[in-house]
Amino acid sequence: MKRGREQLLLKVHQEEIGSVFRSALGQIVLGSPDTMNNWPSEERDSSLSLEPIAMVALEAGRMLMEAGASARKVEEIVQMVAHGLGAERADLRVGYASLAVSISIGDSGITRMCKVGDLGVNQRLDQELWYLAKRVSRAELTLEQTRAQLTRLPAETPRHAPWVVAVAVGLACAAFGRLLGMDWSSTVPVFLAATFAQCLRRELLKRHVNPFLSAALVSFLGSLLCGLGARWAGSGTTTVAMLASILMLVPGVPALNAQSDILEGYPTLGSARAVTVAMTLVFIAAGLWIGPVLLSEGR
Repeated sequence: MKRGREQLLLKVHQEEIGSVFRSALGQIVLGSPDTMNNWPSEERDSSLSLEPIAMVALEAGRMLMEAGASARKVEEIVQMVAHGLGAERADLRVGYASLAVSISIGDSGITRMCKVGDLGVNQRLDQELWYLAKRVSRAELTLEQTRAQLTRLPAETPRHAPWVVAVAVGLACAAFGRLLGMDWSSTVPVFLAATFAQCLRRELLKRHVNPFLSAALVSFLGSLLCGLGARWAGSGTTTVAMLASILMLVPGVPALNAQSDILEGYPTLGSARAVTVAMTLVFIAAGLWIGPVLLSEGR
């Protein structure tokens, strides 16, 4: 009888221990708010102070990636911002569609990740972020001031008017056509077709059309309009003119970034950028190929 009572008490005690263990494990896995409250106060305060530093540094890195910066420059500026805001160490993982940063002060550390949007080219914003990072590294700005500056920069960084960009693209394509051996009679058709193609390209980007399909459509319409105009003008270099009219679609900055990323020790990001460049060129070539086919059938 006594032995049976001892076994019963032992079983109840084991069940209580198992219940406590499962409850503690569930709080850790599920991230219960009570878990952080059970941490030592110094560790909890350090974690909370690292959170805004990590998020501000990530925001600067994200904006740089979307402005067309190389991986080395993104890493340098993120570290400058993190160190300027008080972090002792900042390690960044640069991916094509995401960024992850680990910030540490003493024995406390935190890791955060953010998504990166469409990669474009904005050299003015790139330079403004570089100047901002230098000011932060010299401790001229507080955390809140840095966050406010990052929020303000995209809206206040000056941009050229869309029509100025379109006209400049048209003139550049016409000039490149002359360098490629195009005759003078094709100059105006190339200028007009390239200007139209740039306007169409901007509108498609605003509507978030797939960038590869956008490249193919702009290449097709731009080269077709240029070919029709050059034939009407009596040009003897129609093919060269059609090629010159869509030169603004060539992804020059992404191609340079892909090369520099691979050479500077970021092969994963560099390879992803190189594949994107290659796919863009394939779709540009597809659109450019359809235009001459339609022109030849229309003779």
